Amino acid sequence: MFDYSNERLHEIAADVLSSARKLGASDAAVEVSESSGLAVNVRRGAVETIEQTRDKGVSVTVYDGKRRGHSSTSDFSANALHAAVDAAYQIARHTGEDDCAGLPDADTLAQVIPELDLFHPWDISVQDAIALACATEAAAFDTSPMIRNSEGASVNVSHGQFVAANSLGFIGGYPYSRHGIGCAPIAARTRGGAMQRDDWYSSSAVPARLADPAKLGRYAAERALARLGARAIPTCRVPVLFEAPLACGLLGHLAQAANGSALYRRASFLVDSLGRDVFAPHVDVVEDPHIPAESGSSPFDSEGVATTRRQLVAAGRLNGYFLSTYSARKLGMKTTGNAGGSHNLSLASRRTRQLDDLPAMLERLGTGFFVTDLMGQGVNYVTGDYSRGASGFWVERGEIAFPVEEVTIASNLAAMFAGIVAVGSDVIRRGTKQSGSVLLDQMSVAGL
Repeated sequence: MFDYSNERLHEIAADVLSSARKLGASDAAVEVSESSGLAVNVRRGAVETIEQTRDKGVSVTVYDGKRRGHSSTSDFSANALHAAVDAAYQIARHTGEDDCAGLPDADTLAQVIPELDLFHPWDISVQDAIALACATEAAAFDTSPMIRNSEGASVNVSHGQFVAANSLGFIGGYPYSRHGIGCAPIAARTRGGAMQRDDWYSSSAVPARLADPAKLGRYAAERALARLGARAIPTCRVPVLFEAPLACGLLGHLAQAANGSALYRRASFLVDSLGRDVFAPHVDVVEDPHIPAESGSSPFDSEGVATTRRQLVAAGRLNGYFLSTYSARKLGMKTTGNAGGSHNLSLASRRTRQLDDLPAMLERLGTGFFVTDLMGQGVNYVTGDYSRGASGFWVERGEIAFPVEEVTIASNLAAMFAGIVAVGSDVIRRGTKQSGSVLLDQMSVAGL
């Protein structure tokens, strides 16, 4: 599965740091990585693409006092490694000084590295992956004669390992895996009639946790069928319910707006919001990097800083940002262990009950718009303004009335966060984010 042993990756990391010291670098950091993958895509029962990948690389950062240089190579030979270190050092010598540059403070580095069970190999052959993708797509076609086409089904397998080290003595690394199955059927009532597309996918570090292919294909087909006959609605201002996968996107917006680089550049509507009420008072957001076997888990960030579980939002109040060492220094704060991004964010409400499933959330919505798909990138993180193309369903008296398309929903992220009325118990994980469906008090819906 891997061409290099963990011991060899450690040796390469040590050699790179030694070369940096010999050149006169004041500090250095290195990451040595290797990965392999398989991606299979089929469409209408025929193979479209088979992609097998093998990658490796060394990324080195060298400091000359407060000057920083960076280079990388995919060649693990001694000459190539030395050339990469020398290139980084020469860049550092000729770049400008930055008072915030440098390795993390020693006391922030991970000392004990917990085992988080992140590596679960999927020993699947190309032929078996093809058969699995075909079975997923076939299940979608078998759902109804109105499933008349497909954008295909896919199976993805990924394995990797890395070792990170720096001149302060930190060294750590681990293998990991990420796998997925997806399907995107197309429905039409009559041949040549108006078509609707939808999709569904399942991903996990653990192959056994992936959704059953037949069930996944059928569900993707049912979603496409449910969109037949979609139409626009008159412009209005109504309550809006975000389906759980889209609600996970709200967490992504939070992570982007509360990111240190945006904050020190004052390019976020959350500047100076620490300790303030940002969400509705019943909402909590937790970051937990130590959940076993989750792809968003990590014992340390990309700088080697220890990660910790924390309540980012408590009863609506923003208690933390996402800071690397550099952005923290720019803000006069301390790193939060988020160099490289957030880890396992979950959105929850203190009011949520076990019975608050999707039907209950639709009943809570009453009359309004249930959003199941979003398009476009209309989010301005400086102002918080939010405007995106959307499709979904019009809901009346808690029941779905008809599918909706070609509308735009608009608001402001600050108002959306503060206007969360309820969070459902229909929790789903998408990537490193987890949430149930989210009901907002109101948004503008631009239609006819």
